[in-house]
Amino acid sequence: MLNPASYALGANRSCIRELFEYGNARAAIVGRENVYDYSLGNPSIPSPREVDDTIRAVLADTDTLLVHGYTSAIGDLATRTAIADDLNQRYDANVQPEELFIGSGAAPELVAVLHALTTPGSEILAIAPYFPEYKPFAESAGAIFKVVPPDIPNFQIDLQKLEEMLTPATSAIIINSPNNPSGVVYTRQTLAELGALLTKKGSEYGHPIYLISDEPYRELVYGGVEVPFVPTIYPNTIVCYSYSKSLSLPGERIGYVYVPSQAADSKALYASVAGAARACGHVCAPSLWQKVIARCAHLRPDLEAYDRNRKALYEGLTAMGYEMAKPDGAFYLFIKAPGGDANAFSEKAKQKDLLLVPGDGFGCPGYFRICYCVSYEMIQRSLPVFAELINE
Repeated sequence: MLNPASYALGANRSCIRELFEYGNARAAIVGRENVYDYSLGNPSIPSPREVDDTIRAVLADTDTLLVHGYTSAIGDLATRTAIADDLNQRYDANVQPEELFIGSGAAPELVAVLHALTTPGSEILAIAPYFPEYKPFAESAGAIFKVVPPDIPNFQIDLQKLEEMLTPATSAIIINSPNNPSGVVYTRQTLAELGALLTKKGSEYGHPIYLISDEPYRELVYGGVEVPFVPTIYPNTIVCYSYSKSLSLPGERIGYVYVPSQAADSKALYASVAGAARACGHVCAPSLWQKVIARCAHLRPDLEAYDRNRKALYEGLTAMGYEMAKPDGAFYLFIKAPGGDANAFSEKAKQKDLLLVPGDGFGCPGYFRICYCVSYEMIQRSLPVFAELINE
């Protein structure tokens, strides 16, 4: 007897992955240079040189058994201390090592947090547009997953619609800023108003409503735009962080969960996250990478190439008549589909080997996503194709 929900997830790949595989197949036929693949958010800038140097140094100066052996289930103390020190230096947040849980990337961290917060009948809300995997993560934990409609065209948070969807069963809200897929950064005002709303409703319901802040793109921001550290605005915030994007390490799966001591029931909450990670088999993140992060937590990405790409696409496409919110962070544009049907527009683009992801899976039909973590040369070659499509 097979689990039908698990089968459905395994048998039906995401639209993003399907487009990526299609692009690889087309590249073998027409040449990689003739496929304009904007499907997958795979960092295209290299890791900071210090990361590679640190890997070599760890291997050279650390006992092999320690490099490849188990750490504490919650993460090595030196790693947690380095992360806490970095957060405190940047945000004056009074983060303590014992409030951090080292995880194997943001996905298992989110799964653990959602399991920790879910009881029978619990509702988890996400703000559209949202990362599509939130839905199976929440539902696998046994939660009822609800989507707050998007705030078009600015893609902040429609607080009125959110308030209408809150119920006594609401356990948590997932937010993601800088946002995948819109590239929008939630403003301090948006977050302060969100925090005030959740404080009011939590008091009314007699239990806290937690914010789960999914932050893999925190360091990918342009033009001096502020990315507020959410726990300093709303205490009942749980941060899930990954170094996949900030240090260009998506294949290495390393990050952390931060459960601040000022959050309601923080000690029990931390224990629940650790217990959920244990039940899911997500404890003791890779030892080598914990040791690397212990020495590299202070590093920041060089965003010059991404910013160049962002400007080329945003300026080029808006000049053609495409409509989108200005992307101040991450490496995505979320664009209103000409004609209103993103699936039809994506199919039409696909015939020209231009690969765009329809927004339906992000909870926002009528828009499509492009990832600009690609080569600048590919962007320049693709712009005439965008122009053909909007003029057809």
